Amino acid sequence: MKTKEKVRKKRTISFTVKQVILAFAISISIFYLFLFYHFYVEKPSFAKERESEITSVIPAKEEVKFSTAKPIDLDSILAENKQNQQREEYVQEETVLEYLTTYRTNPNVPKGISYVIQEGRQGTQRITKKKIYQNEELLSEEQTGAVVLKAALSKVVEVGGGPAKKQIAVKTGDTIYVTSDRLSVMVEANESAEKIATLKEGDELKVLAISPNWYQISCGYVIGWVKQECTTNRKWEEEKKQEQKQGNTNSSSSGNSSSAEGTVETLSRNMKLNQPSGFSLEQFQKKLTDSKDVNQIFANNAEYFYYVEKQYNINGIFVASVGIHESAWGTSKIAKDKKNLFGYGAYDSNPYQGAYQFNEYSESIDLVSRVFVKYYLNPKGTSIYGGETAVGTYYSSPTLAGVNQKYATDKNWANRVYQIMQYLYNK
Repeated sequence: MKTKEKVRKKRTISFTVKQVILAFAISISIFYLFLFYHFYVEKPSFAKERESEITSVIPAKEEVKFSTAKPIDLDSILAENKQNQQREEYVQEETVLEYLTTYRTNPNVPKGISYVIQEGRQGTQRITKKKIYQNEELLSEEQTGAVVLKAALSKVVEVGGGPAKKQIAVKTGDTIYVTSDRLSVMVEANESAEKIATLKEGDELKVLAISPNWYQISCGYVIGWVKQECTTNRKWEEEKKQEQKQGNTNSSSSGNSSSAEGTVETLSRNMKLNQPSGFSLEQFQKKLTDSKDVNQIFANNAEYFYYVEKQYNINGIFVASVGIHESAWGTSKIAKDKKNLFGYGAYDSNPYQGAYQFNEYSESIDLVSRVFVKYYLNPKGTSIYGGETAVGTYYSSPTLAGVNQKYATDKNWANRVYQIMQYLYNK
């Protein structure tokens, strides 16, 4: 009995283990089925919540609109920025170094008469310029330095300091005399023509023909062309001798410098500045004597504005007006310290340091007048003073507006200078 009970118990235990294993397998299957349903059939709860949020923001009936903005082209933006950038460039070039002019007063020569006793000779210089470009277009340029390679030789002009006499124009057949220390005789009336002889001071010449700025002369066997400014007819000496002989020092042949020596051009904004004003020496002195000139700079140098007009065919009132404007009637620091009435040579980054130093105000008046004539007021190739020809680098027209285009960055410069010219013309 005991044996049968034991066997029966064993069978009961063995059946129970199989059931457990089967039940475990079924449980695992159900678990995997649940997971499959949860992740692949039913949406996750957080997705349902997100969907409900979107639905609350965007009404169900409205369609979602997408942006129509064009995509950003970075290459185009970079290329455009590169084009808009400014760039600086420093260049060096050799240029003419203009000579200065020294004036000497001769009491034996009548006022208003001048002649060259030493010709000026140009030098050369190497200048450094800073140029600013944008999109390959030159916006501005300024001189930042200069080195003299060959010194210029000053021109020396003798001016009259004695009683005024009426000037008598030279005519064909007249006798004239060399005033310069040396004078070149050229084959043609041109500075660059072939030189055939050199004359010395005091040589006597006969005038064969007259051309602007030149005389064709004969001197012994030499026939050629010489500069007018280096000669004189000495008519006043003949008059003086005649007066002494007659015992009449108030001869009617003596002129009065207060009268205009030519036709005075009517002032206008479009007047040609490469023509003399026509005012006499005395008129220049009266017009430039003014209470605004507290240091008497323009009053004391009025004659040089007259002489540059005679020598270089430029309106002397215009030159004086530029000087008055640039120096505030001679009161600027550059004008007082450097005797530079025009700020000549000054550049924007350091005006005082760059401005030229002159020994006399007459030097700055003469130099700037020649610069106007040579570079601003006449087209390239025009015959100008001393047998030279105009370079015309900055020429636009011989008017205030034309000069303003390249001479001054201030667009109102021409108007300001014109107002001063009006003031002086009307005095």
